[in-house]
Amino acid sequence: QVQLVQSGGGLVQAGGSLRLSCLASGLTFSNYVLGWFRQAPGKEREFVASIWWSGSSTYYADAVMGRFTITKDNAKNTTYLQMNSLKPEDTAVYYCTARRGYNIRITSVDYVSYWGQGTQVTVSS
Repeated sequence: QVQLVQSGGGLVQAGGSLRLSCLASGLTFSNYVLGWFRQAPGKEREFVASIWWSGSSTYYADAVMGRFTITKDNAKNTTYLQMNSLKPEDTAVYYCTARRGYNIRITSVDYVSYWGQGTQVTVSS
C-alpha cells in the first residue's frame, strides 16, 4: 500500500522560504513520477512540480519556475519542495503526489494515483 506523508509548511512573509517534505512508502514498482499539486481557496487543484523516480528529470509549472525546486533523496524515500521568493498567490494547501509512468510533463490531476494528506502554506503580504 502506497502512503505519502507530508511535513513542513506554515506561515511565512512574502519573499520568504519554506520547504515541504514527503515521505513515501510502498512504492515497490519501478518507473513512477512524484510531484506536488496545490489548491488555493475557491480554485481548482493545480500542478506545481514533478520529478522522475530516479531524480534525473524535473518539470515545473510556469508560475513557480525559478522559485521552487523539487528534489528527491532516494536513500530516505523523501521528496522535497523548496519554495523561495514566496508570494501571497502561493498560498494554498499543497499535496504530495505519486503516479506510475515515465512522463513528468503530465500535469492533470486525473492521472495522479496517490495523494498525501495536504499541508497548508500561507504567505502574508
